[in-house]
Parts: sequence; structure tokens; C-alpha cells
Amino acid sequence: MAYELEGIAKKLGIAVKFSDGGLVRKEYEVSAETIRFFIETFGYKADNETDIANSLHKLENARWQQTLENIYVVPQDNIEFDVVVPEDWQNEYFDVRLFAKGEKTAEKIAYEISSRQEAALIKGKNLRRLYVRITSPVKIGYYNIELSVKGKTFKTMLAVAPIRCYEAPAMERKLWGFAVQLYSVKSNRNWGVGDFTDLENIVRICGRAGASVIGLNPLNVLMHNFPENASPYSSISRLFLNPIYIDVERVPEFEENDLQLIEGTLAELRNSELIQYGKVYPLKISVLEKCYQRFKNGKDKNRQDAFKRFCREQGQDLERLAVFQTLYDKFSQEVWGGWTAWPAEYRDPRSPEVKRFAEEQKDRVEFFKYLQFEADRQFSAAADVVKEQGLGIGFYRDLAVGVGKDSAEVWSNPEVYIKDAGAGAPPDAFFPGGQKWCLGAFEPRILKEQCYEPFIKILRANMKNAGALRMDHVMSLMRLFVIPDNGLPGTYIFYNFADMLNIVALESHLNRCAIVGECIGNVPEGFMDVLHERNIHPLSVLWSERGDNGWGDFFAPSEYPKAAFASVGTHDMAPLKMWWYGYDIELSYSLGLIPDEEAKTGAYHKRELDRWKLLFAMDSNGVWPEDRPRGNNFIYGEGYPEGLVEAVHRFMSRTASQVFLAMPEDILYVEKQQNLPGTDRDKHPNWRRKLPVPLERLESDIAYIRAVEAIKKER
Repeated sequence: MAYELEGIAKKLGIAVKFSDGGLVRKEYEVSAETIRFFIETFGYKADNETDIANSLHKLENARWQQTLENIYVVPQDNIEFDVVVPEDWQNEYFDVRLFAKGEKTAEKIAYEISSRQEAALIKGKNLRRLYVRITSPVKIGYYNIELSVKGKTFKTMLAVAPIRCYEAPAMERKLWGFAVQLYSVKSNRNWGVGDFTDLENIVRICGRAGASVIGLNPLNVLMHNFPENASPYSSISRLFLNPIYIDVERVPEFEENDLQLIEGTLAELRNSELIQYGKVYPLKISVLEKCYQRFKNGKDKNRQDAFKRFCREQGQDLERLAVFQTLYDKFSQEVWGGWTAWPAEYRDPRSPEVKRFAEEQKDRVEFFKYLQFEADRQFSAAADVVKEQGLGIGFYRDLAVGVGKDSAEVWSNPEVYIKDAGAGAPPDAFFPGGQKWCLGAFEPRILKEQCYEPFIKILRANMKNAGALRMDHVMSLMRLFVIPDNGLPGTYIFYNFADMLNIVALESHLNRCAIVGECIGNVPEGFMDVLHERNIHPLSVLWSERGDNGWGDFFAPSEYPKAAFASVGTHDMAPLKMWWYGYDIELSYSLGLIPDEEAKTGAYHKRELDRWKLLFAMDSNGVWPEDRPRGNNFIYGEGYPEGLVEAVHRFMSRTASQVFLAMPEDILYVEKQQNLPGTDRDKHPNWRRKLPVPLERLESDIAYIRAVEAIKKER
């Protein structure tokens, strides 16, 4: 029985064993309970031997049940798809017509039909699988296929993908830029959180510095009713922007008298050490509500026409987001537990009750659409500044691996997400306890049945205005660790890796957007080779580019992957000065992430060794600034080395990697971590730290000036 259970799991892409990504790799056998959970979640039964036999039979015969699959995703150099027909049709004439998406006239193509002697007897019918191969050149893109035989016509969709992802022409040379958490940007004019006007100013600063790329945290919309849920990696929709980034004073409907009652509050919010989301967001919304009323009653026909056009273009996705937010406005006061706890008739976006509610609350629904309209306008204006400044890549956006389970995205299309489970990660070198992200995970078979449309939409939305896209946890194109909500241990769920890669490559070309894969953690064997073949750029982080699984020497700059986007750290890691002093060790110990004194002492001893190795790497590569050479070993509490920031940034700029991203936190001597994985805001103020220097003073700050000079010496 166990063997047959594993057989079903294999066909459904459920891992029955796996190894973690820890320093000492550990093998895990997945329990039968976990396997059964996912089998049943995917719509099959596995309670007993009869159920298992029936499910296996059903799975083995599944492909024989339809003439064509819903979609075929194929590489441009091998355009082939299969077709299942009655055996006596195999010698008939097959007419194959290819239509570019949206076109009514078929393209002229040459094709051939072949058989590989694949046959089956299903419900008394002898069936044969044939293969259609298009032999004439076909441009990359999406097509509709019509296959006619014996007076019957069958339809499918064809996605023709390039072999490699898009490469920006500017990347022929070595580039550099900044990795910015937009919310953390401090300025004398914003309302206590970074906004799209700050982003425009950052673009101009980069232009003056000679930088070519600006890495951004995910900009997606978060929970309207609970603004303190601030993680940019747990949005309610990856299709739309977070209205908190709107510069309210640049909204066309804004009036100066809107400031009269809030000037004192604005001063408090600007001067606070941490971002006060619970005050900033409601304040912005209160003024934006006034702006919306003026917009609705205004006479600016061009702007109102632009709004209508935006709503038409965004279609059902925007409508459902706005309805979801309006429903949440209502039920957050009445029901605890998110949308799955709402009355049943409101859990289905297609229900008559939801439609009636949307009509009754049309004005509020339109307000949420207005927020997206204005956010899109301001972000696009920032992208226009990128073009004016001539940045080689421009915005390097960040696509979160998943979406919050309590989200508009899951509510709008629950069928495409694995039910009663969420994405996470097993233990690895950085997170020995594993991670439970509580994010919705695509159900692989349903995703394909929906022609990958949910995935394609998300790619397009996050490639907008971007020259590069970072795919968080890019291993999810192949497999994702999914954890049941009922307390059972998780396991990996496998996706159609070839299809997912081909769609990413296709969308990268259609949107002229390079692809970067975040692949820190449990990386499958051979995975990096596939990324290289498909021109998906890896990330290289100073702290992980070391020998002996993080215990050895730092790799020399020449050893860094040429294709990589390199950085000192990430938002999940300690900034350079914090790392040097080991404040992150003490923080983790105080929060119980380091279990005891012995482990803490061991971490400090390792950090002393690591600091020595870092100094040795700087010495060996001759990157200390001429006016700040290393004076001593700085090992036993002798302070923060003068020149270390410049040395590290020269070192990283010297790497073979195509792109180096400097983090303002490292440059500006920040001693506190932006996000501490494994904690919530009750333990650590994640996603709330502001940069110490206002944007208006950045270019005159000596630390910034010296770091930029150090980078430009090597880039």
C-alpha cells in the first residue's frame, strides 16, 4: 500500500522524501498522513487500497480523456504538441491553424503529424496519441490553435518561448546601483513613509552618481484595514500597488487647505524613529477620500477618461480587489478570521450576493479603484524619470514568492491555490528551524488548466516599469515547500518546471525585463546550471560567498559568478556595522532564536573568526582607502574600522558580477536590522526602520560620498 501511495504522490508531484538545506544536510521521510493530505487536497482518494487503486487508474488515464490539453508551452526551437484521437483517425487529414493572440487570420505554417505507437483502451475505445510538429519558424508569443479532423474542430493555446530570458543591452558592461526599501526612505517632505516622489528623487540621485539600477522591495498592495501588517512579502494582491506610496500632495485633486488640520501630525510622523503605519496610512486615506470626492464631482474630462480607461484595462482583477477591500471594510468590524470566516455567500466573488453588495457600495468600490489609478500614475511618472536620466536598467522590482492566504488574490480565484495549506521552507543554513510563511501556493494542475493565466498576470504586473525583476525564492518555479494548516509536517510540491521557465522567458522578452532569481536556501542539485542556461541571473551575497559552507575564507572578487546581481547582504540580514559588532547575535539570543549561552558564545567566537577573515579578504585584494589604511586587527573590541565601508564596497564593486547593489543601511552605518525572519512585530519592529539620513542631505553626507567614490573606482 505504501508503494502505491508513493506512486500517486509521484504522479501528482508530491515529494515523499527530501533533504534540507542545513549546514549538515538531513534527510526526511514524508509521513503517510502528509502524503494523503495532499493527495486528497488535489482531488483524489487514498484512504484504503481500493481508493488508491482507483486514484492511480484515474491518474494514469487522465491525459487520454481529452483531445488537446488546455495549453502547450514550448520552446521556439521545438514547437510540438500531442493530440489524442480514436485509433482509426490516425491516417486522416489533420488541418492545423495557428492564430496570433487576438488575430482572426491564421498564419501560414508548415507542420507534420507523427506517431510514436502510444495507444490506450479507454471505456471501450481504442485511442492513439499523435504529435503535431510545426516546422516553419514561429515568433515568440501566445497563439490559439485550431485542429480540425473528421469534421470536428478542437482548440488549444500555444505559448512559444525563447530559449533564454531577456538581457538588457546595458548589461554588456558592469553596472551598479542601490537596493532600496522604499518605505524606509526618510525625507523632509514625505508623510512618515517613503513615497513615489521620493522614488523620483532617488532616480535623480542615481543619475548624478552614475548608477544604473534601483532595487526595490515589493510594492504590492497590503491589507487596508490592518496597516500595521506591513510585510511587503505578504500582500493581498501581487497585481496592484500599495497606496501608502502615493504622494498625497501630488494628487491633482489635493488642495493646500487639506494640510491645515494635520501639520502637527505630519511633523510627528516625519520625526518618529520608526514608521507608524497605524497613523500614516489612515491619515493618507482620510485626505485621499477628500481627493476622490473632488475627482468624482470634478470637470477634468481627460482625467476622468484616463480613470475609465485604467479600469477597463485592469478589468475583473481590479474590480475584485476593490470589492474585496470594500467587503473587508464591512466584515473586519463583525467577523474575526479573515475572508474564510465571512458568511458563505460572500466567500465567492461570483455570487449574486457579492454582485449586489458591489452595486450597493459602488462609491466605495470606486474609491479603491481610484487609489490604484493614482498609485499607477505616480509610479509611472517615476519610471519616466528613469528614462530621462538614462539609467541602463532602472527599476529592479521584487516579486514575492506568494501572496497572503487572507488576500484578494486567493479570494478571487481560490481554486488555483492549494487548499488548507501554505508555503514555507524546510530548515537551511540561514534558518535552522525552517520557516512558515503562511502564503498561498499555486495548485500545479489547476494552474495549468487555467493556462497559467494567474502566473502570467503576476509576472506582467511586476515587470511593469521595470528593467529587471527579482523572483523571490526562484526555486518555486520547480518546487515549493507547502505546510498543511492542520499541524502536519510539510513537503515539497513540484511544478511543471519546463512550462514555468518557458513562461518566465517569454514574458521577460515581451516586457523587455531581465530576470534575477533569489536562490539562497535549499537549492536542488543542478538547479543553478538550469538558471544559467536560461539566463536567469543569480544573486551573490558577500556573507554566503565563502568556502566550507560559510566557515571558510571569503571568495575573491574574480570567483563571483559573472551573471550575478551581487550585494553585501539583504534586508533579512544584519547591516555591515551591526554584523561587525555582533549585535545581531545578541538580538537573536534575547528573542530565543539562539537557544542558550553556549550557542551564543559559539556564535560570538565564530563571528570573531569571520571578522578576521573579512579583514584578510580586504587586505588580500588591496581595497582599503588610501587615506584610511587598516591600522590593526580590530578583533577584541577595538571599534569599527575606519575605511571598512569603503573597502567592502570596493571589494564588491571589483567582483566579476554584472551588477553590484549597494545598500544604504551599509553605507550609512546602520546598526539595526530591517527584518528579522522568524519574528513578528511583537518581538522586533520588522519593516519599520527608517534610514538615518534624509534624502535631501544624502548627497552631502560624507559616508555616502566616500562609498560612492569607492564604488566608482572599481565600476
